[in-house]
This record gives sequence, C-alpha cells and structure tokens, in this order.
Amino acid sequence: MQAGLLAKLDGTIVVSCQAEPGLPLDAPEHIAAMARSVVLGGASGVRIEGAANIAAVCRQVDVPVIGLIKARRDDTEIYITPTLADAVAIIDAGAGIVAIDATSRPRPADLKAMFGTIEARGRLSMGDVATLDEGKRAIDAGASVISTTMAGYTDYSTERRGPAFDLMEEFARAGLPFVAEGRIWTPQEAVRCFELGARFIVVGGAITRPDAITRRFADEVAAWSVRPQLRRNPS
Repeated sequence: MQAGLLAKLDGTIVVSCQAEPGLPLDAPEHIAAMARSVVLGGASGVRIEGAANIAAVCRQVDVPVIGLIKARRDDTEIYITPTLADAVAIIDAGAGIVAIDATSRPRPADLKAMFGTIEARGRLSMGDVATLDEGKRAIDAGASVISTTMAGYTDYSTERRGPAFDLMEEFARAGLPFVAEGRIWTPQEAVRCFELGARFIVVGGAITRPDAITRRFADEVAAWSVRPQLRRNPS
C-alpha cells in the first residue's frame, strides 16, 4: 500500500488546498470543494491542513491526501504537525501521508518516534525540511520522502522569491527521494522541478489562494499606475 501510494503520485501535481484562519474559504466544506475542483483539473492528490478539513476532503475525493496540522506553540518554532498526538489525529482523519516539520529546530516530540508511529499505523510520512542535512537526517529517521517546503522559512535558510531549485539539485546529487513544494508559481517552474528530480510537486497559493493571486495582479497594476510614462493615451 505504501509503495503504491507514492508510485501513484510520481510525475504528477499535488495541490495544497488551504485557507488562512479568518479568510472566507476557511471552512471544511469550502476546503473540500477546492479539493474536488483541483482533482477535476488534474491534480493527483491534495495536501490538507487540519483534522476536520482532512476528514471532509477524504469524504469528497478519491485521491491520496497529504495531511498536516498547523499548531503554534510557545515551547517551539515547529508548527507543522509538532506532536505525536497531531500525527495520530491526521491518521484518524483519513490521510494516507502525514507531513511533519522535520527541520533541526528544537521540537516537542522525537522525530524518529514520530516517523516510526506513522509507519506502524500503516501510513507514509513526508518530512518538510529546509536544508540538505535536514533532508538526510529525516530520511535516516524514517521519513518516506522529504520535501523542500521549509526552504526559506527558517532563520538559517536563504530567503527566496521562487522555488528552491538549488536545494533540489543537492537532494538529487545525494540520491534523496524528494518532493518539490514552495513558491511554485508557473507551469514552467513546475516542469523545472521534475527536471531536477522531484518525484512529484505540490502547488498551493498559485492555484488555491484567490486573495494572494488577486494581490499579485493588484500590486502589478498599482505599480504600473504610478508610472504615467508607460500609459497609453486612449485613441
């Protein structure tokens, strides 16, 4: 079951269907509708945050679900599935793959124990990392696959405007099985991730964040509007 699930995703696009707290789409029924929409568009799987959202999506789509729980805690910077209880909640909600922050920052739960529990429960695990060393440690600790999700989101990794192509190259040279995720905005960038060796890719904001997509257009229009020399006079 485990090997088959990853094989099903190889060479395909997974879409992250999430909404920030307080935004209009932040409700299980809306997340499930997004998931159904992206599957209709060709997504082979979805990445979903929150147990209630995962359960709602699993009832609506018949594709692999990568689940995570974002939980802000005072005792750690780790917020993507920080505890063993979070991992179990994701499994109980129906996800086939459990994503956890596998960076080297201090954490409330042992990484190897978390990966071991996920495997014992018959699920796959995805270690979200920011560096090559973290990727190696995650695989050694038992991660089924690693992802570039955290690249640029830790205080020790380089801030980025686009995908972490350099990290993907490092993973490929090291022979590590990896997923490309983070700041993939165009189909051309998606294809490049595969060229660099990604097993599959995860695209989120470029597809399922109408607020962020609209802001990109609005910011560009606003920048243009203050450059009158570029405007064309109406005929």
